[in-house]
Amino acid sequence: MTAGSKHVSGTRQWLRGLEVFAGPLPEFDPASAPADPVRLFLSWLVEAVADGVRDPHAMTLSTVDSAGDPDARVLILKGVDASGWQFAGHAFSPKGGQLACHPRAALTFYWPEHGRQVRIRGIVTPGSAEENAADFLERSVTARAEALPARQSQYLMDVVERDQALEKSRAVIEREPSLVDSAWTLYTLAPSEVEFWQAAQNRMHTRLRYERAGDDWERFRLWS
Repeated sequence: MTAGSKHVSGTRQWLRGLEVFAGPLPEFDPASAPADPVRLFLSWLVEAVADGVRDPHAMTLSTVDSAGDPDARVLILKGVDASGWQFAGHAFSPKGGQLACHPRAALTFYWPEHGRQVRIRGIVTPGSAEENAADFLERSVTARAEALPARQSQYLMDVVERDQALEKSRAVIEREPSLVDSAWTLYTLAPSEVEFWQAAQNRMHTRLRYERAGDDWERFRLWS
């Protein structure tokens, strides 16, 4: 056995030895779940906030690029209502370009202390100019200044150049506090599927999927 294979084998054993779903975990009875997945999601989110789960509104946004290759990143939830789940980003960013090409995406929330995750899939649509502007102006000055150069995810060759661009943008915003980046976009994911996953220490996990059926939802239990 080579040194490399020994290292891989040791890593595998180490990972398998890490404890998961240590508990105590909350109960979840799918039979008592509401007809609308938004209500169930909000109840789980409220419980996560009340119990001090860190960054409970953080979520993974998964998209595909023009070649069909998957991509993912963690964002902050901006809102959720009957229309869907909202998040924001720059239209010229990689995710903006991917959503313009393939306007479907998935969101994943994970609250480890509760052993819970929520998976959402659906069509993504951009907000109106008014909605986009309102979201942009709700951001901090620094966050708005970072967005103005529209260079997210580009190669950074000089940190000084970045800092100078940020200071220049901050100065512009201070002179024009109502300035809005027209490419800033508030996106809404209208769900076709929403799955709620509750872990159990015995690995008999509970899964409940909502599937869109016209204006209503159908509910299905899934094997763990």
